[in-house]
Amino acid sequence: MGEILKRRIKQSADFPSPVIETFFNLMIAADYLQTKIDRVCMLFGITRGQYNVLRILRGAGAEGHPRCEIAERMLERAPDVTRIIDRLEKQGLVVRERSSRDKRESITRISEKGLMLLTEILPKLEEMTGFLEKRLSLPEWIALSSLCEKLYDE
Repeated sequence: MGEILKRRIKQSADFPSPVIETFFNLMIAADYLQTKIDRVCMLFGITRGQYNVLRILRGAGAEGHPRCEIAERMLERAPDVTRIIDRLEKQGLVVRERSSRDKRESITRISEKGLMLLTEILPKLEEMTGFLEKRLSLPEWIALSSLCEKLYDE
């Protein structure tokens, strides 16, 4: 076990434990997947974090979300959600306005341009996931998802 990992990190010795080996494998797999989605996002002039925010706001619909709600829904924690939103707003992909309930809070909504961008990105994402679907069987994907949830569920 771990021969591909050993080759990848150019290590000949066995790992001290299966937990460490799996941890390294997860880190490499996550980096591999992040690189794939980064390449797709770069084709459309956005970052993975910006894509994540657009995805969240599309799900929010016309209601939009305040910054704190967006931050809680991010796939990856990002301390700079405000800057991400600022950049999306400059590109015309989102709009912000003060909340009618609390003037200290702003609500961010996806714009028509943002929705169009997500529609444009979709075929490239489907191409990427189509490639990944061939790497594992459906039961393996389901098992992997379940195992990942067991790792981070608190």
